[in-house]
Amino acid sequence: MVEGLNILAALTGMGIALGLILVASGLRPRQTSGTSAQRAPFVSFDRTRLLAAVALAFPAALVTRWPVAALGTGAAGWFWPEFFGGQGTRERDVARTEAIASWTEMLRDLLAGAHGLEQTIVASADIAPPAIRPEVTALAVRIEREPLTSALDKFADELAHPTGDLVVTALKLAAQGATGDLAELLGTLAVSARDEAGLRLRVEASRARLRTAVRVIATVTATTALGLLLLNRQYLNVYGSASGQSVLFLVAAAWGLALWWLARMSQFMAPERFLVRSRDAEAGS
Repeated sequence: MVEGLNILAALTGMGIALGLILVASGLRPRQTSGTSAQRAPFVSFDRTRLLAAVALAFPAALVTRWPVAALGTGAAGWFWPEFFGGQGTRERDVARTEAIASWTEMLRDLLAGAHGLEQTIVASADIAPPAIRPEVTALAVRIEREPLTSALDKFADELAHPTGDLVVTALKLAAQGATGDLAELLGTLAVSARDEAGLRLRVEASRARLRTAVRVIATVTATTALGLLLLNRQYLNVYGSASGQSVLFLVAAAWGLALWWLARMSQFMAPERFLVRSRDAEAGS
C-alpha cells in the first residue's frame, strides 16, 4: 500500500513538473510579425525539450519518489540548451555577420562593371558566401519578378540580421536615387560588419569562462546528487518528508535561478533589428 502511494506521489510530481514547464513556456514572450525582437530559438514550443524533460523527470520520479526531484530534473532537461548548448548558434551568427560583410564588399566591387544595381545583385548570387547564399539567390530570383524595393524587404526578413538591415537600407536608398556614392557607402558598411564580427568573437572569448563555470557547477552538482542517491541513500532520507521536500524545493529553486543567471550573463545581446515589416504588409506582399 505504501509502495503504491509512493509511486502515485512520484507520478503526480512528474505531472506537476511537466505542467509547470509548459506553463513557463506559455508565459514567455513570443515573436509576432511587426515586433522588433528577433526570434529566439527557445521561444516556441519545442518537442525536443519536452522529450528531454520527460526523459530526466520520469527516472528521477521512479527512483526517488520525490515530486521535487521530478520537477527539478524535468526543468533541467527543458533548459538543457541554455546551460550546455548554443555553441553552434553562436558560430553561425558570427559566420553570417562575416558573410554579410563579404557580400557587401562584392557588391561594391561589382558595381564598377555592372549596368545597374539589379544586375550587380544578380551577378553576386553565384559567388555569395555560403552562409547567406540561399537568401541572396532568392533575392536575385525575386528581382526578375517584382520591384527591387519589395524584393529587398523580403531579403531583409530572411536575413533577420541588424547588419543586413543596414545594407538593405543602403540598397533601397540607392534604388530610389537618394544616395550619392553607393560603392563608398557599401565599403563603410562592410568595414562596420567586420568590426562587429571581431567584437562578437572577443566577447564570446571573454564569456567562455562563464559558460564553463555553468557546465562545471551543473555537472558537479548532478554527480554529487547521483552519488549520494546510489551510495548513501540514508543521508537523503530526511528529504523524504513533506517538510524535507519543501526545503529541497527552496534549495533547488535557488540553485536553478543562480545557474540560469550565470547562463544569461554569458549570452551575447545582439542589437535589435529596425527593418521589420508589419503583419499587414507581410500579408499583402
